[in-house]
This record gives sequence, C-alpha cells and structure tokens, in this order.
Amino acid sequence: MEQTMKDDQQNEKFIKMTTAPIGPLIIGLAIPSAIIMLISALYNMADTFFVSFLGTSATAAVGVSFPLMAVIQAVGFFFGHGSGNYIARELGAQNYTNASKMAATGFFSAFIAGVLLAIFGVLFLEPLVRLLGATDTILPFAREYLRFILIGAPFMMCSLMQNNLLRYQGSSFYGMIGMVSGALINIALDPLFIFVFHLGSGGAGLATMISQFISFCILLIASGKKDNVRIRFKYFSPSLANYREMLRGGLPSLARQGIASISGICMNNFAGSFGDEAIAAITIVQRVFMMAASLVAGIGQGFQPVCGFNYGAKLYPRVKQGFLFSMLVMTIPLIPLGILGFIFAPQIIALFRPDDTLLIEIGARVFRYQCYTIPLLGWVTINSMMMQTMGKAFKASLLAIARQGLFMLPLLFLLTPLFGFTGIAVSQPLADFGTFILSIPLSISVFREMKHDSPGAITIKK
Repeated sequence: MEQTMKDDQQNEKFIKMTTAPIGPLIIGLAIPSAIIMLISALYNMADTFFVSFLGTSATAAVGVSFPLMAVIQAVGFFFGHGSGNYIARELGAQNYTNASKMAATGFFSAFIAGVLLAIFGVLFLEPLVRLLGATDTILPFAREYLRFILIGAPFMMCSLMQNNLLRYQGSSFYGMIGMVSGALINIALDPLFIFVFHLGSGGAGLATMISQFISFCILLIASGKKDNVRIRFKYFSPSLANYREMLRGGLPSLARQGIASISGICMNNFAGSFGDEAIAAITIVQRVFMMAASLVAGIGQGFQPVCGFNYGAKLYPRVKQGFLFSMLVMTIPLIPLGILGFIFAPQIIALFRPDDTLLIEIGARVFRYQCYTIPLLGWVTINSMMMQTMGKAFKASLLAIARQGLFMLPLLFLLTPLFGFTGIAVSQPLADFGTFILSIPLSISVFREMKHDSPGAITIKK
C-alpha cells in the first residue's frame, strides 16, 4: 500500500515535470534553490565579516581556507550531482529502483570520503595550512579555523550531497529548509563564539561545524518525505557501474571545484608576496561576488531537474525552451548589479575593514575589474549545468575547468611577473571572458545533437 502511494506520487511528479509550463515550473523550483545559495553565500560572507573584527590577518585566514572548503564542496557536489543527474534521468524514465540504489550509494560514499579527509587533514594540519598559502602571521588564525572545518567535513559533504539529491528530484523546498536552517544557525553562532566566548577564528569554524551537522540531520529526515527517493543502507550498491554513472554526472563539479582549489592556492601564494592586505582584499571580493554567483546558480538549479526529467523523457523542445528562459532570467539582473558594484566598490569593501585604507584601495580595484565580466556569468553557468545534467561529461567538464584551470592559472603565472598585483587582479575577469568564448561552440554542438522530434504522448508506467 505504502509503495503504491509512493509510485502514484512519483508519477504525479513526472507528469508535472514534463507537462507544466516551463517558466512557472523553473521559477517555482528556482526560488528555494536561489534562497539556499544566497543564504549559503551570506553565511560564508558572515564568517569573513565577523572574523574581520579580529584583524587583517584573521580576515586573510578565511581566504586561505577557501581552497580546502573548495575540496569539501568538490567531493560533496561530485556525489550529489553525480547521483542526482542520474536519478533525474531515471525518474524521467520511471526507473525508481535504480534511482534508490544510486541515492544510497552517493550518500554513504560521500560520508566515507568526508571521514577520510577529516582524519588526514587533522593529522597534517600545519603543513596543510602552509600549503594553502598561509603566511607566518596568518597561520595561527587559519589553523584554528580549519581544525573545526575538517572535523565537520563528513557532515558538510553529505549535506551538499543530500541538498543536490533533493533538488534534482524537484524537491528543492526540502533542501532549502535544511540548508537555510544551518546557515541561519551559523550566522547566529559566529558572533557568540567569537566575541562572547572569545574563541577567535576557531569560533567561526566551530559555528560552521555545528551548523553543518544540523543541516545534515534535517536533510536526512527530508529525504524520506513524500515522493522523494529514500536513502536506505540496504540499497547501498558501490558497483563500478554506479560509480561510472556518478562520474558522468559529477565529474564537471569535481573538476570545477578541484581546479578552484588549486587556483585558490596559487592565488593565495601569489597575493601573499604583496602582504596580508592583498589576500584579505581578494577574500572579501570573492565573498561578495559569491552573492551574485549564488543567485545565478540558484536559477540554474531550478532548470536542472526540468532539464533532467525532460531529457530523460526525450522531450527536447522543452529542454531548449527551459535553457533560453533560464539564461535570460539569469543575465538580466547581472547588468545593473555590475554597474552598481563598479560605482560603490570602495564602500562595499569598507564594510569589512573600514580602518584599513590599503585593503580598501586594493579591494576596490579588484572588485571593479570583476564587474566588467559579471554579465557573462549567466550564459556560462546555464550551459555548464545543462551539459552536466544531460550526462555530457567531457563537454561539461571542459567548461567547468575552463575558468579556473584553462585560463586563470596560466594568466596568473604569465601576468603576475609582468604586471605585479595588477596581473593578479585582471586574471579572473580575463578568465571569465575566455570561458564565455569557449562555451559558445560547445553549446551549439549540444543543441545540434538533440533531436527535433519528441514523443507524441507521455506513457505512465504502472
């Protein structure tokens, strides 16, 4: 009886995802995802904001920690996107048992990977922090912050995995509840641990660890609600075939975040030669721009389950329609945001370190360079998400690594010796432009591959 009800609910979801008007459907799915992404960016920025009261070196410590956070996100996104893309296609084809096995395999694999990273990271904490780009003055702040981040890595990875799993099923509302709850708790705990309990930068790390554990618990409960694919250990199937499917859908995310970690390490080491103010300024700029990137990613995440279901059901015109709608909704707000950011760059940086004039000067300069290419973000993001959801692993991975890997890393090594800190500042916007150019032929080839004809009717499996 229970299984019959669940099958009926999943059939209802299938009909909704493959027949509902594209615009309202994507917006309805995108709103919870956008809220999740914006709140997540906000609490990342909150860590930087509250820690900045401890000094410039403490602010830089949060930036030094970013490459490790990128590794944690890379693994969580790999299992979440890898299993989620497959699950969306299987639900579109109405193969529910395969979807359940993939959900369990992705979840437990993410947890095991998080435990291994935590053990390794805590054992080799100081050399790890040095590798990430910490100077002697940044080292003690980064070490205290990262200790708690590493302990919470298994829960952070699983939270990211579960959120994406829910999102690909069209249940982004449940993901929103889990992620937003954790983010708000983190924001509340940051000032309590830093200023009341005087735990310094370690307090910010402890707040993050606790909030991630709470998100983990909420999302685990949400996975069993209504028509969602439940996570059960009996379905854990660590087979080569399942991991191959995860690789198809998750490799672009792993590549993107992995390259982001490497480029972040290089950026910190290059910027470190210009002082702690340079690392701190870049950290602040990155956190602020994460807000815009989060809005764009949230809209794209509303498109992905629609893309997955309809691509799996071979309803290609709906995929194309959803792509165009999402791209326009992403791009239009970015133009005024870029203009306003360029005008008010010094005031935005001063919110974090109002008494450090050198940091404000450096940060405003980096901020303004980045504003030139921010309108291109929507086009690149929606192309990457579409290719990833379709299982176009090579093309999606190529586009995923292009920004940080194919363009930014070579530019850093080429321009920094020639132009000093200006070379660092312009490397990111130039990389954005290069990625935009690369994405055009890739997107054209994907649309050519899709057939123009769609099935005349949708068949519901019993």
